[in-house]
Amino acid sequence: MSPWAAAVAIPLAACVLAVLLARRRLLVVTVVGSSMEPTLLPGDRVLVRRHRRAPVRVGDVLVFHEPDGQRAIKRVAAIAGDAVPDTVRPVTGTDVVPPGMLVLLGDGIRSGDSRQWGFIPANRTLGVMTRKLSASTLTHE
Repeated sequence: MSPWAAAVAIPLAACVLAVLLARRRLLVVTVVGSSMEPTLLPGDRVLVRRHRRAPVRVGDVLVFHEPDGQRAIKRVAAIAGDAVPDTVRPVTGTDVVPPGMLVLLGDGIRSGDSRQWGFIPANRTLGVMTRKLSASTLTHE
């Protein structure tokens, strides 16, 4: 390999590797629906950090699979061991969130969430929102 080819190939390989690693850890999600208004509006795009082992905290905004398999975005209202919020207790019939479960609520007035579904298994989560993206921070998908 010529020195010029090596000078191009090594940085190019490093960039490809960095992109592949970022795609494994990061995800861009477009918000559909109004369940997270006013925090997130339909069409907003958010950067999500995929997580496998990181603990989820109350207040985090998660992307997860709804009971029907669709992707959704909601806020964590309670985690395992926490008290079940009053608005969710009639659906769950219990006072404490069981191990491996989450209570997820939308910020908006109308939201399909734990008030209808009950607990959401923590293993359905795809990741935690890290930031809202503006059009100027995106180039191409």
